[in-house]
Amino acid sequence: MQRKQIKHCRECGTAVSYRIPDDGDTRERAICPNCGTIHYVNPLLVVGTVPYLGDRVLLCKRNIEPRLGKWTLPAGFMEMDETVAQGAARETAEEAGAQIEMGPFFSTMSIPRVGQVHVFYLARLLSDQFDPGYETMEARLFHEAEIPWEEIAFTTVRETLKCFFDDLRRGAWGIHDIDIHWQPPQ
Repeated sequence: MQRKQIKHCRECGTAVSYRIPDDGDTRERAICPNCGTIHYVNPLLVVGTVPYLGDRVLLCKRNIEPRLGKWTLPAGFMEMDETVAQGAARETAEEAGAQIEMGPFFSTMSIPRVGQVHVFYLARLLSDQFDPGYETMEARLFHEAEIPWEEIAFTTVRETLKCFFDDLRRGAWGIHDIDIHWQPPQ
């Protein structure tokens, strides 16, 4: 999935042309022939948490597309002027209304096909009371055996949950780095 091509310079409005820049870059970029601005298209960063209370994890039922009605970890796009951990904590407050103590970095998942990187932190829940925001129909704690695996919204969430429960069984938290490559149905 390629994002929409840049057609006009964000600086001056002139139609851009695509070529390899003269600065040693090796990729074709949108370059403004008028002001010389090189327009880079980079992956988006999705940040979130794995909120847990004992051996249960908090999931949110999505009230927005994509994947309306499916379960996910609280996460969303990182905003300007925040750190990765601040963004993850903000998304958890916005989507789940959960009171948390931020824990360590837990997982990163690269999804080249959609130009995203998903980053999750562990977050210990301070309460089992939640006040979900408008993006969430329901926020609920699940034991591993109760998780609606067929109703999980995203592969990155499914893989992160598997890592969480594997680490929980081992009794030690790891750091997980996974590449998600889409395979067409056979």
